[in-house]
Amino acid sequence: MRKFTLAILTITTIAMTVSCNTSKTNPLLEASQHPYGAPAFDKIEIKHYLPAFEAAIAQAREEIDAICANPEAPTFENTLEAMANSGEALSKVGGIFFNMMEACSNDEMEEIAEKVSPKITEYSTYVQLNRDLFARIKAVYDAKDTLNLNPEQSRLLEETYKEFVRNGANLPEESREAYAAAQQELELTKLNFGKNALAATNAFTLHITDPADMEGIPEFAAGAAKEEAEARNLDGWLFTLQGPSYSAFLSYSGNRAQRELMWRAYNTRALGGDNDNSDNIRKIVAGRENIARLLDYKSYATYALEDRMAKSPETVNAFLADLMTKVRPFALRDVQEIQEYAASNGFEGELMPWDFSYWSRRLREERYSFTTEQLKPYFELGKVRAAVFGLANTLYGITLNRRNDIPGYHPEVEVYEVMDGDRFMGLLYMDFYPRASKRAGAWMTNFREQSIRNGEERRPFVSLVTNFTKPVGDTPSLLTFDEVTTLLHEFGHCLHSLLSEGTYESLTGTNVARDFVELPSQIMENWAYESEFLESFAKHYQTGEVIPREFIDKIIAAKNYNAGYAFVRQLQFGLLDMAWHGGLPIPEGSVADYEASILRPTAVVPVIDSTSMSTSFTHIFNGGYSAGYYSYKWAEVLSADAFAFFKETGIFNKETAASFRKELLSRGDMEDADVLYRNWRGRDARPEALLEDQGLVAAK
Repeated sequence: MRKFTLAILTITTIAMTVSCNTSKTNPLLEASQHPYGAPAFDKIEIKHYLPAFEAAIAQAREEIDAICANPEAPTFENTLEAMANSGEALSKVGGIFFNMMEACSNDEMEEIAEKVSPKITEYSTYVQLNRDLFARIKAVYDAKDTLNLNPEQSRLLEETYKEFVRNGANLPEESREAYAAAQQELELTKLNFGKNALAATNAFTLHITDPADMEGIPEFAAGAAKEEAEARNLDGWLFTLQGPSYSAFLSYSGNRAQRELMWRAYNTRALGGDNDNSDNIRKIVAGRENIARLLDYKSYATYALEDRMAKSPETVNAFLADLMTKVRPFALRDVQEIQEYAASNGFEGELMPWDFSYWSRRLREERYSFTTEQLKPYFELGKVRAAVFGLANTLYGITLNRRNDIPGYHPEVEVYEVMDGDRFMGLLYMDFYPRASKRAGAWMTNFREQSIRNGEERRPFVSLVTNFTKPVGDTPSLLTFDEVTTLLHEFGHCLHSLLSEGTYESLTGTNVARDFVELPSQIMENWAYESEFLESFAKHYQTGEVIPREFIDKIIAAKNYNAGYAFVRQLQFGLLDMAWHGGLPIPEGSVADYEASILRPTAVVPVIDSTSMSTSFTHIFNGGYSAGYYSYKWAEVLSADAFAFFKETGIFNKETAASFRKELLSRGDMEDADVLYRNWRGRDARPEALLEDQGLVAAK
């Protein structure tokens, strides 16, 4: 999930007309004629973005100037609410453009991004450091106890005031200028980081022409690789560093040398060469530290964590260290089991990172007597999607209907209308398949957030993006079980947005603390391991046979296979993130060497010299998870504890679901996340719930 923010403004938009000559011919600035004012993707062209940004930024600035110039005394309505309602056009244009940068990018788009990023940062800084504007906000804030505000208005006032202070509004003039310059440089550097990571991912391919080198590759992966080769006018098979292609090759290829080649290519992306991100990392880390110090914080992590559930780096580091101590012995056991299994099957030497997925997969298949290839026919994408929609209906009463009359941003995008009875809840755009213009991974984002303006409710436009294997010939898209859980995960984010109920978009939907935002997504994954849910949809795409119960039993039994190893890997990502953002001296030497020094003390497989995940770690360097990657595990604790309540009351219990929707999903950022959770659960989450759920508790 990702969102694009301007100062305290969160991407949200309505179809509107900007009072600018450009609006007569620019679909980004005109009122959309599509149902619900859906974005006019059928009319938007690349040439429209730059003039739309220029017009929208100009209008947004005029709106801020009008608030500052208001001769009336500052009030909540003429200052805070006016600000909350400003910048609509810019939110609309930015929401579309930056989402397209993730899903449909090209060189022209990247050039536009490089041009508009400084303009947006300049506008954002103009808002954040506007003395007249802050004076009005402070006047309202100082009088808050006399204003008789409702809870949502009070929250908006508190969060707005805090955000301005956190963005330099109280800095002296010379520091304000330094802050503005640092923000501008940081945004450009982050943009370059993402550009290099994508280019490096696309730069490598493994072209196989000898059928002998395809040993072990199952049909679904071979078919996709053949189609990829044909698309590039090549014979044989072509594997890439995109998720489905890379992971399948590492898991199935019997050619160890080629596995190593692929692994090293993936783990040296943007490390050296034309797309090197080493200097960008140093600039990003230094820029963030500089900004934090200007604002009088000890480190960037101290600054970033202040408004999250964890509150401080000390809490995060203790959280990660405690879990690492408890879980690492299980991870070492997992690796030892796979090492022994590989040796019993003729493997010699120490298990290396490029061996782990291959031998782990083989042991899993042997131990649980099923393969990914056996399961995939039961997880046809269309049926999985329908089942996920059905689960949302069972729990929350909503329905999703395909709308072919509303355009998507790419021919493969499907658009769904979300309804709660007769009430329109939003639009869901689903984009399933990989392409060179799309970054790797899976995510949810918004083109428009939920809000109420002038008494009119604007429901969200939500996008769910994945990189699942495309249909090949007569074979539909068949998902791995992990991809089934991925779809449930991202759909959980979508529900968080679609079920939102609030007035101000900065407080609605997924605009919550980073370490809380994964709860609504991670809890959805749990249903994938429930037999009642699986039997409702998992049917063989050719025969219609319901997935055999023995397969379900094995899926459930295999749930915690290698749980220790996977747990430690996630903790290591969090530790690496905190090392980069925790105020430690920025390494002058190799990024790879620094990363290795962080990971080696907790490693369970060999750390390979001259490789690095940091140089393509977009989550923390170009995304929203800087000093926040720990939040995945933090939210998993919440998720495990929350689903335990569903298990106690019934996994399809409508009363439990209704309370979860009312107290958590619909509330956005109306209150601190720990308060929201306690209001629903009656207590804080128990970390032991996660360890118990994953079988990582020592037998007594």
